[in-house]
Amino acid sequence: MRERLASFGLMGPAIAQSAVGAGLAWTAAVHLLGHPRPFFAPISVLICLGVGLGQRLRRVIELVVGVSLGVGVGDLLVAWIGTGPWQIALVVALAMGTALLLNGGPLFVGQAGSSAVLVATLLPGAGGGGLDRMLDALTGGLIAVAAVALLPISPFTLAAKHASAVLDALSTVLERAADAIENHDADLAAEALAEGRRTQSAIEDFQQALTTSKEIALISPLHWHRRARLARYQKAAVPMDHALRNARVLARRTLVSLGEDSPPPVSLAASLREVSEAALLLQLELAAGRDPALARQALTATAGRQRPERLGFSADVILAQVRSIVVDLMLATGADPEAAGAALAPVEAPGHDDRQDTGRQDTGRPETGRPDTGRQSRPAPDREERPRG
Repeated sequence: MRERLASFGLMGPAIAQSAVGAGLAWTAAVHLLGHPRPFFAPISVLICLGVGLGQRLRRVIELVVGVSLGVGVGDLLVAWIGTGPWQIALVVALAMGTALLLNGGPLFVGQAGSSAVLVATLLPGAGGGGLDRMLDALTGGLIAVAAVALLPISPFTLAAKHASAVLDALSTVLERAADAIENHDADLAAEALAEGRRTQSAIEDFQQALTTSKEIALISPLHWHRRARLARYQKAAVPMDHALRNARVLARRTLVSLGEDSPPPVSLAASLREVSEAALLLQLELAAGRDPALARQALTATAGRQRPERLGFSADVILAQVRSIVVDLMLATGADPEAAGAALAPVEAPGHDDRQDTGRQDTGRPETGRPDTGRQSRPAPDREERPRG
């Protein structure tokens, strides 16, 4: 029940936008345009706003252009071939086909077809009916944009809510993997992996929320001052995605390693918890709207302590993933890619003198010694997470 109330609190402004916008669109079309039954005006508002998150400016353009195309094709053909079942089929096919050839989106194509149907069935011989419907669509679209500008959802709150879910999920996976290593418990490792595999929806929701937040901050003057705070989330989005993917690989390797003769050392659990705590610190600083300097410092200190050792294949893979997650989170704090890679303790390749490795930096993978620019930390989860027979 508490989750439902929280969801309603988040979507309440969107419902208010749709309700108020629909009423205003009807009123404007009746009293300003003189249309007696402008049902397409409130429908346009609902399509452009919806009760979900989306790209409203693009919706407005696709809606108006789609209606115009459908009305135009319908008017021309109906005036020439009349109405009837095969005429309707032909009008719809031509309107939607034309829209598709113009590289329209699903809304564009759908509106072209539905408008053609309306012209062929409800509007034949109605004179200016087609033009009226185009004006109704435009009126509803403009009022939808105005509703976003004047009755906006807080873009920062929206982005912060979904970013917190991502970092919470990352922290949970790392903590459970640490518990599994500390207790040599394969069941805990399986729970960590299951939790990691459920995180993709969180990052997708975060990316969609960022798109909507950016749009609101662009349209609404009430939130122009929040653009700098939103920019931190936009910069952190891709590295946070990479960190979650690396955490899933880490959880999978943890589960595999606990079934081997040489399980990973307990010391790795402390490293995982350090990174988990840094992720939560990043969450708090971003939500407070300030530069995540403390999280960056904590991650820099953690990176310097993650010196690769030859602990066994699985343990080396786990440590490499920890180093990759550290780089990802440092990039999420706004750190320069080269600085993030340089913060890692260098790899000491076996069989080489320490002096030969001076100045060489680790990519987060034990087999290389090139500087980590942050791009190398992208995992290959399909290979690592595929169940092994």
